[in-house]
Amino acid sequence: MGTFGSIHHIDITVRDPQRALEFYDFVLPLMGFRRIEDADEGPLWAGAQVEVGLQTARADSTAAHDRRSPGLHHLAFTAPSREAVDELYAKLLDAKVPIFDPPADYPEYAPGYYAVFFADPDDIKLEYVFTPEWPV
Repeated sequence: MGTFGSIHHIDITVRDPQRALEFYDFVLPLMGFRRIEDADEGPLWAGAQVEVGLQTARADSTAAHDRRSPGLHHLAFTAPSREAVDELYAKLLDAKVPIFDPPADYPEYAPGYYAVFFADPDDIKLEYVFTPEWPV
C-alpha cells in the first residue's frame, strides 16, 4: 500500500526530449533525485516520495507552455534548508538556466517560506522551496 495523501509521480511533457533530458539530469540530482530505470515512455528520476518522468510532446504541438492556461502552473520541489536554495541558485546561474525570481522570502505564502523560481527548457516554471514548518 502506498502513502495516502501523497503524489506518486509527475510526468512532464517536453518538446525536445534530448534537451529536457540534459536539463533534468543536471537539476534533479541537485535537488536530491536519482536517475532510475527508464519507462517505455521516457526517463525517470526518484525522490524520497515522488518520481519525475519526461514524455515527448506530440509532433504537431508547437504551442509554448502557458502557466495561465488550464494545466500545470508550476512545480515546486522541497529544499532541506535555505542554504540548499542558495546553492541551487548559484549552480543554475553557472549553467545559465533562466531565473524567474532569485532566492527570496515569501512570508505571504507561509512563515519562513524561502524559494527560487526558474524555467525548464520548455519554459515550465519550477520552484525550489524551503519552509521550516514543512510538512504541515
